[in-house]
This record gives sequence, structure tokens and C-alpha cells, in this order.
Amino acid sequence: MPLRSRITTEGLDRAPHRAFYRAMGLSDEDLGKPQVGIVHFKGDQTPCNQTHGFQVDAARLGIAAAGGVPREFAAPSVSDGISMNHEGMKYSLVSRELVADTIEATVNGLAYDALLGFGGCDKTLPGVMMGMVRVNVPAIFLYGGSALPGRHAGRDLTALDAYEAVGAVMAGRMDPAEAARIEHACLPTVGACGGQFTANTMAMVGEALGLSPPNTSMIPGVYSVRAAVAQGAAKRLLAMLAAGGPRPREIVTRRALENAAAVVAATGGSTNAALHLPAIANEAGIRFTMADCAAVFARTPLIGDLRPGGRFTAWDVHEAGGTAVILG
Repeated sequence: MPLRSRITTEGLDRAPHRAFYRAMGLSDEDLGKPQVGIVHFKGDQTPCNQTHGFQVDAARLGIAAAGGVPREFAAPSVSDGISMNHEGMKYSLVSRELVADTIEATVNGLAYDALLGFGGCDKTLPGVMMGMVRVNVPAIFLYGGSALPGRHAGRDLTALDAYEAVGAVMAGRMDPAEAARIEHACLPTVGACGGQFTANTMAMVGEALGLSPPNTSMIPGVYSVRAAVAQGAAKRLLAMLAAGGPRPREIVTRRALENAAAVVAATGGSTNAALHLPAIANEAGIRFTMADCAAVFARTPLIGDLRPGGRFTAWDVHEAGGTAVILG
């Protein structure tokens, strides 16, 4: 497919544009290659996003190896985990829109040819998917991965156990010292919360929609194999670009949205998906309401015994064969 980045690199009147690119280290050869945006959230905002660094580096290598030029940029993130129970919570859902807007402004403003998007905490996953559908260039979504479960007193823990410990202490059912031990043990690695909360739910949604590579979302965020996944996705993205697609609006259909809603219900996932799926659908020009989500939820059996309502974590799903087992 024609490279839209050529509008910034070709012709006499684009000499200033090329000068900017050369200032960033691009060669004459680079100026003729596809420019591929990589949006991420790496930084010190949350543990959910601190898995992105090595994966983004691997994606850059994959893009370059496949003949593209990686163009890395960051978007804002607000984690429910840290913003909860204070004034900051007002910014959580709004941050989803900021993510989508950042992608639109950057990808369209700089005429990138394709987009590889990473998501980590809560609203970043639907925000990236919304942005991908909005700009509608060839795109692949990658989840940064969940944290490993903690271990205390013979049982697995997630961040949920710290929340429940607070309530138990306030109700007089737990000693504060035990709550402190849970606090220190529940989140032993970086990555998103290990239960079927919003991040892992929307990661499975990415696979069900077809925006993510199959069976990649439940690989823990600290596993080195995620570097290989990122490189492979980058190379696949360049192949999609060369083939002319498919593009996100060809992938995100009503049937794909129904599949996504089904995987939410089947795993007892986050009800926030009923906010995010209609928003993603809206970017594709599809009317898919909260009522449509509810209809799929009602007809779908619960087959995943996952936290917060069940026993198991994202790591357990990975060990059992990943999201593919549930989709199957």
C-alpha cells in the first residue's frame, strides 16, 4: 500500500521535514522506509507499565529488521490502583480518551504508516484500541503482561488481597500486622494486577477482537519470551502494511465485538468492559451498546474460575494454555 509517510519525506518542499528526520539520526535510505509508530506507557506511573521497556526495545528491533523505521512515543496513563479513593479517581476514565487522542494526534499529525500499541494498566488498553480503530492504519495491540501472583500463608495473592485486608482490619477480623504481611507479599513483580480485573480482561478482549496476536495476552509481564512476541508482532505488522491490511476497522466487526463480550462473561471479567467495548465499537462506526454487551453476557456460561470472584490468576491461565483455551 502507498506509504503516507512519503508526504513528509518526498519533494523539494519537504527539505525542512527531512532535515528534522536527519537530526534524529535517519539516513537517506531510512527516509524511504515505512515509519511505524510505537505507542507505550513505560515510566514510573504504575507497575503495570514497567514491563514495557524491554518489550518496546524488542519491537524496535523487529520493525528495523523487517525494513521499517520505528517511531516511539508515549501516552499518559492513570492507574485505578493508585488513583483510587482520592481526588485522582476523577481522572481514570478520562485518561482513556487522552490515550486515544494522543494516538490520533501523533499518528495522523506525523503521518505514520502503521502502529504497534502497548497497553498496561486499566484504561490504557481500551484507549490504545480506540486510537487504533480511529486512525485505521495497519495496527497490532500488545499487552504488557500481568504480574506474578504473590505467596503468603500457603496461598496465592494478588493486589485484591491487600484491598480485602484493609476491610478485614476495619471490621475487626484481621490483625494489622497480618494486613502488613499481605501488603508486602501480594505484588512481587511488575505487571498488571494478576486477577481478571480490567487489564487482563481487556487483554483477552484484544485477542478476541483480533487486534492482538493469538495466545499472547496471558504471558506474564516479566517473562523474557515477551521480547520474542514483540519482535514477531513487529515483523507481522510490516507484512500487513506491505499487503495493504487488514486494517482495524476491517477487524473490529460486530461479530468480533460479540466474541469479545463473550470472553469477558466466560471468565467473570471486569464489568468495565461494558464501558469499553461500546467505545471501541463507536470508533469503528458500529452501534454496540451496553445493552448489547448485557445480552451477550446473559447467554454466555461462566467457565473461568478466576479472581476476583474465583480462585485462579492470569499466571494460572498461562500455565493452562492461555487465552486460546478459553476462546476454544
